[in-house]
Amino acid sequence: MRFVRYACLISFAAVLIAVALANRGMVTLRLLPVEIADLLGLDQTINLPLFLVILGGVLVGLLVGFVWEWIREYGERAAAAHTARELRRLEREVARLKGEKYEGQDDVLALLDRAS
Repeated sequence: MRFVRYACLISFAAVLIAVALANRGMVTLRLLPVEIADLLGLDQTINLPLFLVILGGVLVGLLVGFVWEWIREYGERAAAAHTARELRRLEREVARLKGEKYEGQDDVLALLDRAS
């Protein structure tokens, strides 16, 4: 199993390196379209290699997906926490009731009853 994991990681790294080497050209990224930037007087641009833009887009997409999934699963996590609290409460109640059941009994009968 470890071999398969390492083989997948090596092949993934090889693909990323190949994409980076094939897309080394510089591109200009703009914050706003040219018309709007001229109108507002904001001309924010940056020159980056294309592979950084591609990998950055993939990374941002993964982060958005992780956050979206975390928010979506909030209800399930809340329900699981509620169930765990209820389980602990019921376990305490069962232990309390078992203790009350054996308070007035003979010790031998209580031991035999607990063993069954």
